[in-house]
Amino acid sequence: MNATPFAALARYGIVWVTLALFLVLAITTDGFLTGPNLRNVLDQQATLLIAASVATLTMIAGGFDVSISAVAVAAPLVALRIENATGSVILALLAGCAFGLLVGAVNGSVVSFAKINSFITTLATSFIVFGIGFLVSDRSIMRPESEEYRDIARTRVAELTTATWISLGVVAIAWITLSATWFGRHVYATGGNIEAAKLAGIRTGRIIVLVFALSGLAAGLAGVVASSRSISATPSDDFSFVFGVIAAIVVGGTSIAGGNGAVWRTLLGALFIAFMVNGFNLHQIDPIWQRIIQGVVILVAVAADAWSRNRRT
Repeated sequence: MNATPFAALARYGIVWVTLALFLVLAITTDGFLTGPNLRNVLDQQATLLIAASVATLTMIAGGFDVSISAVAVAAPLVALRIENATGSVILALLAGCAFGLLVGAVNGSVVSFAKINSFITTLATSFIVFGIGFLVSDRSIMRPESEEYRDIARTRVAELTTATWISLGVVAIAWITLSATWFGRHVYATGGNIEAAKLAGIRTGRIIVLVFALSGLAAGLAGVVASSRSISATPSDDFSFVFGVIAAIVVGGTSIAGGNGAVWRTLLGALFIAFMVNGFNLHQIDPIWQRIIQGVVILVAVAADAWSRNRRT
């Protein structure tokens, strides 16, 4: 009897803390509970949500994809190279997404068939992809030739940017795929116990390739959307984007050990961090302290995950 309420509290903890943070900020912070501010929060989180919602599937399947940053950097450079050459925004968008899909498929194939640890694999391919970005761009900032390119992310529909609508669409697709399809069930089984999944007839190798391919596709889309918003793309070897993605997934409560998690958790994890940062900015908290507090939050989330897994075993 006593375990049931506690289990429910632990299972939906991210819901309660996100709601509590939202209410506290709404009551105590001028300017937080306004349409422009909340729309701005959603727009700022759009690219992260695109990548994180799909990367959740990879982590649940037992994988760890750190190449997300590299793909998000290089894919828009590939897209803009195509746009500059053809003038077609559609071809540019398809090229950026296809590049991400290809990188993800390569990652998944190496992890699945060469049996190399996913962290090592995607770390290695990150450097390759960063290098491709420098080569494609000739080490220069790239900008679109057409005005339509910016419309990918900056057009407003019902007061929300298209970047926000794209992110919500990707979240919905990832959510339904994971929770209501055979593929989602196989993702959970693969991450929970890969040997048992094989014995049950699940083609775990194919599942691993697919989740990494989808993660790359989403990262490519996120990169193109980001470049549309900024109207440029810059070659770099910056890993910061993937840290934000992992933070959203982990804070949401998806297990880094695989086999447990949900896309809705990642959505709430991203919103929790976004509300926290937005509150910091509105209260003009020193950015140094912001970093420290965010680090503590991530540590607490990982510790809670470890404690929960140990309690179940």
